[in-house]
Amino acid sequence: MRFFVKHFLNGMLTIVPILLAVYVCYKVFAVLDGLLGQYVRPYLDGRYIPGLGLLATVALITVCGWLSTQYVSGRLIRLIDRLLESIPLMKTVYSVAKDTIASFVGEKRSFSQVVLVTIPESGWKCLGFMTMDDVGAWHDPLANYVAVYIPQTFQVAGLTLLVPKERVEVVDISPEEAMKFILSGGVAVRKLKRLPE
Repeated sequence: MRFFVKHFLNGMLTIVPILLAVYVCYKVFAVLDGLLGQYVRPYLDGRYIPGLGLLATVALITVCGWLSTQYVSGRLIRLIDRLLESIPLMKTVYSVAKDTIASFVGEKRSFSQVVLVTIPESGWKCLGFMTMDDVGAWHDPLANYVAVYIPQTFQVAGLTLLVPKERVEVVDISPEEAMKFILSGGVAVRKLKRLPE
């Protein structure tokens, strides 16, 4: 019985992560491929190859990025941008989506600086990401505060805390390693650099 349990657990540790990774990649591929794939498929007379929709999506995004750098089309895109930011309900959704995407792939990525936040009295520390280093520019009484996003373990939700600067310590690890550490509850830490004492 012990032999069976041991090898069953080894099998779980081996196969479940592989299956989960393949499943997530497949679902992401299917969603991205379906964005424009549904419009490409009718023109190919049953000769549709999976991945053409994804290629069409990447090509469209690239062309839009190029157009945004051109004089005439860039002005038109900036006009649409200002229009969307002036419509009451639309501006909230649009600005949140725009800022969130920019925080991950923009020139000033918000999740690029990993920090430790010290909890007063207990001395406990939380690992998070500094998203704004000058909260005072937004609200003057918080001039000595920074905004720190702390993801929650085993889910994508999190908390945004406004923390005094003296309680924040920058950590020299990559955002990917920090996110892996947080989301796994500290389990998925292989060659993580030693945190400062």
